[in-house]
Amino acid sequence: MPQDEKQKIALIEAALYASGKPLTLKSLASIINEKKLKEVEKLVECLIKRYKEAESSIQIYKLKDGRFMMKLKPEYLLKVKKFCGKKLLSSGPLKTLSFIAYKQPVSKAYVAKVRGKHAYIHIKILKELGFIYEEKMGKTKLLKTTSTFADAFNLDHDIKIMKKQLMKIFSELTQTQLNQREG
Repeated sequence: MPQDEKQKIALIEAALYASGKPLTLKSLASIINEKKLKEVEKLVECLIKRYKEAESSIQIYKLKDGRFMMKLKPEYLLKVKKFCGKKLLSSGPLKTLSFIAYKQPVSKAYVAKVRGKHAYIHIKILKELGFIYEEKMGKTKLLKTTSTFADAFNLDHDIKIMKKQLMKIFSELTQTQLNQREG
């Protein structure tokens, strides 16, 4: 592999690591001064292959919309979460987000009824983070998750598939918690 190509791959890797969010081929192309998006995609695919072959705890995901994101593999997250920086969400808003994601589309009033009066504050936080949005249907305000939410948690953008993924995560999490209590 030519040195120039190695340097471009290293820059792409640095950008994905530093951003902490999904990046488009166009934004990656601007970093390495490459006009051909196919060439950029080829370099990203090389990087993805390198991480897979190394059996790394870090993975680069290609999202359905064509963006790329570097993330820790889910199986390592529970074991190292104590080393992670400040939590993005405390448990209250996270539980509210989980409820909205699983029940969506769900009315704001129903979320507040089930989650309690603090749900309105949680909803405000979640909207500011771009994880959920409100949609008016008559006098009712329905809450739904955004593509930002799906990307951040590596979930499918299709709501039906997302709900199945969430159910699997919730059942695995419950089993993990039970195993930890027994041990």
